[in-house]
Amino acid sequence: MLPRFLLADNSLDTPDTIFVVHTQTPRFIIETDIDDFNSNQFIHWIDKKPEDEDQIARLVEESEDFLEQEFENEEFLGDEEE
Repeated sequence: MLPRFLLADNSLDTPDTIFVVHTQTPRFIIETDIDDFNSNQFIHWIDKKPEDEDQIARLVEESEDFLEQEFENEEFLGDEEE
């Protein structure tokens, strides 16, 4: 079973961009600035875009929470290695 969210990047072509992939229906990829989740944000819908704007807002918020937790975890792991 896949995790609900995945991180992806394409550092050679878009070094300042990160992608958050939602693997459950409705599947989508949020393309955003690596330093500011709400900057230059674009949602690529894999499945049909939901008509419910509240659902979309919740999914985007959950994506942002996931990204923040991942960044915090990376910082924590980086501190342990030093």
